[in-house]
Amino acid sequence: MGAYYLAIDIGASSGRHILAHMEDGKLVLEEMHRFPNGMSEKDGELCWDFEALFKEIKAGLKKCKEAGKVPVSVGVDTWGVDFVLLDENDRVLGNTVGYRDNRTTGMDDEVYKIIPEDELYARTGIQKAIFNTVYQLMAVKQRHPEYLKQAKTYLMVPDYFHYLLSGIKSNEYTEGTTSQLINPYTKEWDKELIERLGYPSDIFQQVKTPGTVLGDLSKEVQAEVGFNCKVVLPATHDTGSAVLAVPSNNPDTVYISSGTWSLMGVERMEADCSPESKAHNFTNEGGYQYRFRYLKNIMGLWMIQSVKKELKEEQGLDLSFGELCEEASRQTISSLVDCNDDRFLAPKNMTKEVQAACAESGQEVPKTPGEIASVIYNSLAKCYGDTIEEIQLMTGKTYDSISVVGGGANAEYLNELTARYTGRTVYAGPTEATAIGNVMVQMMTAGELDSLAAARDCVFESFAVKTYHI
Repeated sequence: MGAYYLAIDIGASSGRHILAHMEDGKLVLEEMHRFPNGMSEKDGELCWDFEALFKEIKAGLKKCKEAGKVPVSVGVDTWGVDFVLLDENDRVLGNTVGYRDNRTTGMDDEVYKIIPEDELYARTGIQKAIFNTVYQLMAVKQRHPEYLKQAKTYLMVPDYFHYLLSGIKSNEYTEGTTSQLINPYTKEWDKELIERLGYPSDIFQQVKTPGTVLGDLSKEVQAEVGFNCKVVLPATHDTGSAVLAVPSNNPDTVYISSGTWSLMGVERMEADCSPESKAHNFTNEGGYQYRFRYLKNIMGLWMIQSVKKELKEEQGLDLSFGELCEEASRQTISSLVDCNDDRFLAPKNMTKEVQAACAESGQEVPKTPGEIASVIYNSLAKCYGDTIEEIQLMTGKTYDSISVVGGGANAEYLNELTARYTGRTVYAGPTEATAIGNVMVQMMTAGELDSLAAARDCVFESFAVKTYHI
């Protein structure tokens, strides 16, 4: 049995510990622990419970020990943009506010009073999303300037968990780029931009790349979980890890990292910060070995996740995602909504919001769960079709296939629709792409996989990939 590597993958709705090892030349995964996640209201703000999450992180480590499968290294990946500010005693300042909170309303205008929107994109290459860190920090500056005065350390979410595990502070590159405060040419914090915005530049840590060995587990964590291992930075932004696991070495592969968000794009070695790229709302997020994930953020399965939850709470219908897909496939409703409309970011009720959008545009209003799901799935696939045409326009290349990785690779009806709306062959899988990408970096760091190309070949050989034709 080969050495074990542990990916702690925390998403917006759940987290899990995935243990990986090599067996007969193939990567084998085992889920050791799973736990819920989500935002709840505190003092009128939508917040994460990082204390509870760290308890779950340690609980999963203990399960590895109990199973006799102690990893040689561990790495954490999470969503992007969110952060904590620590004071001189390393205590978190204020609430751990999440990206769906409305505190950033109007903060874009405040930022643009200092730096015009066009210049901000030209300097960072990151698409505008009202929840980006650059706007969240402006909300802190406006509402709680005392926090910025007291702050000694800025850590993004996975940085914070790595600090709690190892006692070492750093800012990892792929996650850092989602802040809209890193220069895509120097690959470092844009200190001039940060200072112009009135944020303290000395709180930002040295930017570290995926594969950096931070060190050992802290003595306190070792004592609690019963073992020691290395803490290794993966691509800590979950999409950065997921894209690593795309099972293809073709440089012209279009991918969709399909989960709560759908991230659709291509890998490039240089950022495109042009006005044309901005006009099409593309982003240049950092990737492994300084690649760029040139992509669009699309609302994704958040919409269907919300509807599923509402059906259970309001009607007592506990339908699986597979059942919703099956119901959707039987419908004939042709209504579509704009998945990227901000109205779907955090509505009080997703079902009613979809219905309202259809009514306002003069389309048939979906009524049944199957019709609601059909509208959402068809709208997502339509968005994918529009986006691949924009990718071709911006890159000057033609793409004949799409690789779907992540949990959405299980959504057969959506994959069929994606092939239909894009006019391309769709390859779906692996579903555990984020955890796979996380452990790939750990295994490359340990020398068990000797290159990214070899790692992607290994993924192709290790996991099933399903094909959907036009």
